Amino acid sequence: MSLPVLMVFSPLRWDFVHQRPQQLLSRLAGRWQVLYVEEPVNAPADTAPWLEVSERGAALSVLVPHLPSQAAPGSTGPASPGADGGRDPASCAGALHALLVRHLRTLGAAAPRVSWLYTPRWLPLARALQADALVYDCLDRPRAGAGTRQLDDEAALLREAMVVLTAGPTLYEALHARHPRVVCLPSAVDALHFAATQLRRGSAQDLQAQRLQGDLPSPRLGYFGVIDERLDFELLDTLAASRPDWTVLMAGPVTLREPARLPRRPNLHWLGPQPYARLPYLLADWDLCLVPFAQGEATRYINPTKTLEYMAGDKPVVSTPVPDVMALYGEAVAVASTPEQFVRQCAGLLGEHPAARCRRAIEMLNIVSMHSWDRSADSVHQLLTQALTPARPAPIVAAGLQLTTGRLSSTSAAAA
Repeated sequence: MSLPVLMVFSPLRWDFVHQRPQQLLSRLAGRWQVLYVEEPVNAPADTAPWLEVSERGAALSVLVPHLPSQAAPGSTGPASPGADGGRDPASCAGALHALLVRHLRTLGAAAPRVSWLYTPRWLPLARALQADALVYDCLDRPRAGAGTRQLDDEAALLREAMVVLTAGPTLYEALHARHPRVVCLPSAVDALHFAATQLRRGSAQDLQAQRLQGDLPSPRLGYFGVIDERLDFELLDTLAASRPDWTVLMAGPVTLREPARLPRRPNLHWLGPQPYARLPYLLADWDLCLVPFAQGEATRYINPTKTLEYMAGDKPVVSTPVPDVMALYGEAVAVASTPEQFVRQCAGLLGEHPAARCRRAIEMLNIVSMHSWDRSADSVHQLLTQALTPARPAPIVAAGLQLTTGRLSSTSAAAA
């Protein structure tokens, strides 16, 4: 019997960074035939639309539409970018629909069982594909001052989605009154991937990590992840300038519109993009980890997956006051509101008494044990199965996590 098709529409490139979509969907593959549809890329104007298919597992494919730089048939102008920087769906929906329907037929499917959206922009295409259920995995919301179109797109998806997942409690609080089946499914961690006991010293990834940072002095304070406008660059500059005896390491792709904004200090090192397999080896030689996000609308709803990954590597963490970090991880993470406080918190953790360090390590271990991508994927599979069952019970219930007194406890998480 063929697997039911789960078609995912995402603005995130599969190979860009390994985060929530890759973690969840790779674990759902096998129970579902997962088709991960990336944003279209431009092809020469004189070529026909085509679909690049890359197999990433027995039941996981990445689909990259290649569309001519001219707009969809019937339009004479070039395709214009959407409100959030992607291609305008209205300019290419017809060509995309034809490509995806053709691919579904090669799988013996007339339509996906589930269309899963990471952005409301592609709701019209998901509608046209006539899936049995729509799922919205919400990672962020339109920011203050967003155009009417973005707000209307979000409202439409919230009306039509059968299930809405949120990446953290702040998003849950913002959306649960707007939809009858909102489930808080916080980002989780593959604890074994980051555990020091799993490192293979002398491996290719270990040797490359040593080439990148092996000669740099300790203490080493590190960050991995996307380097974009959400980071507090003034904080990073203050951190490096205040303590020239500390080494600050920033690993990840730079997506700034103005790369010149990156602060430059002798002890501040920009390591560039790093594969997911290498991150544990970089992390193992750090003394402290950073969550240096700026405070504001752009970071109001984020739940950085790196926080749990740092803790899984048994590293102390200093963060700015990201709401989800404080709600989910409590006192296991040191929090600082200003650059000067951030420097002091780092100094305090680097000099922490062994007994306090041991207590913090136990607290981090407890938190990590509660946030497993395997369990999260099991919960999602249960939610999808219930959503597709004609006589499904109400409310939808999935094994999950519940927020209580500033931290999460394992329980059965019911949709609001």
